[in-house]
Amino acid sequence: MKRLGLILLMLFLMLPVSAHAGKIGGKDNPGGVPGQWYAGDAPGYSDPNKPVLVFIHGINSSSKTWWESNNMYQTALNNGYQTAFIDVHPDKNMWDNGTIINNRVRDIYNYFGQKKLVIVGHSKGGIDAQNALVHYGAHPYVSNLITLSTPHHGSQLADLAYSGWAGWLASILGSKNDATYSLQTGYMRNYRPQIDTHINRSKNSVFTLAGTKWGSFGSSLYWGGLYLSSYGSNDGAVTVANSRLPYSKEVRVSSWNHTTVREGGTFQYFRPYLTLNAQPVAGITSAESMSEPLAPELEPANISVLHRGGEFSASALENFQVEENVAKLDLDWLSDKKIKDLVVTSPSGVEYRKFTHSVDEGVFKGGHHHSFQIHKPEAGQWSVKVNKNKAAYLMTVGFHSDLNEEIILDEKTLELKNKGSKIKNFQVNVNINKDGQKKKDASMMISQKGKVPFTFKEEGVYTLTLDVKGKTKAGKKFERTIVKSIYVDKNGNTY
Repeated sequence: MKRLGLILLMLFLMLPVSAHAGKIGGKDNPGGVPGQWYAGDAPGYSDPNKPVLVFIHGINSSSKTWWESNNMYQTALNNGYQTAFIDVHPDKNMWDNGTIINNRVRDIYNYFGQKKLVIVGHSKGGIDAQNALVHYGAHPYVSNLITLSTPHHGSQLADLAYSGWAGWLASILGSKNDATYSLQTGYMRNYRPQIDTHINRSKNSVFTLAGTKWGSFGSSLYWGGLYLSSYGSNDGAVTVANSRLPYSKEVRVSSWNHTTVREGGTFQYFRPYLTLNAQPVAGITSAESMSEPLAPELEPANISVLHRGGEFSASALENFQVEENVAKLDLDWLSDKKIKDLVVTSPSGVEYRKFTHSVDEGVFKGGHHHSFQIHKPEAGQWSVKVNKNKAAYLMTVGFHSDLNEEIILDEKTLELKNKGSKIKNFQVNVNINKDGQKKKDASMMISQKGKVPFTFKEEGVYTLTLDVKGKTKAGKKFERTIVKSIYVDKNGNTY
């Protein structure tokens, strides 16, 4: 009997565990436990012709994001859909989270009577979900994949976290993790072919939605939108361009920000693709796109930025140059602590002390934004002074200026070019980090063009931080920062 009991115990331990944690909102639902999944309430009538909707959250989030201060779950329930929610690691890459989703998708499929699923992934959750379907082979249980503002080609905000100026703050905030690392645009350039050329890639249809609206002034999404604006229309965290896949159907691009794109208002647009069978798509084209015309305030802004950052023990003083004819400055001081004593001073001595405070919920989660907006700033040297016992920081100055189009970085050749109509010349200081650690510093003068010195062949992700200082043809000084991510594979090939 003892031997039989031992055998039964061993068999029990060998059985696969579904990690089903019960119903959402119940006492047995702590939320945020990676590997667990929750079932939503059953609709009044479970239509056998409707799939089960499985929701996957993004970076620095949890399954609760779908029903706390969000009507997405209630909208799905009201429309008669059975639902399930998976918790993945908020700080792990698509390989780790793909494993979790692969296992949970099979459990959910069986739990609901082997009915096909449709996955709805927000932000990085869409990447994690596609990894599970393609790489780990969960595709037989799923018909379609809906991605809501998913950075399929990475996010330049992840690049920034590993840059020379932001690295110190990112380390203190815990932003340098596997999730952020994997979202660097260089890493994703290497990752995409692994998925896009895989034999399982075409087993599920992919439908994308994206937003073009930032958050309110002073919010982390406004700051993110400001930074990303030089890369195109974006929702404060992900550019529209990076949300697209060539073989997917772009359902809609509208005035959502990165938060509202996962709320119930988008349900009506992707509802036609909630089917039991995969729907073939022809891929996106400009003619097929359901994008709304951009309102004037949502058009890609002509903005480029300057960054400075580090850590101080008592106080910090940063100076920066503003050239002539700048329409507006957006200045953000991002710190690991909330700061009260912060002063921005113009060249003529005018002080600006009134700022908007918010807490970051994205890549730099937990960081404190202190934001100023200054219209028609004076040309000359400006300063920012901060008093705090000890803090790490990243200063971002966004210049609304026609000068921004004068400096071009060719992504293929890594050549910096001066269009020459408004800029006389400029000096570039090049800082190269590998996986967050400094590898090289260099300096170069640009009159017309010059190639950034990058010769590394060791595998890893390299972040180039290019600090530009120069003079306009009118003789005024200007400054800008350019951040670029490059992936080098084991064979020395660059992406």
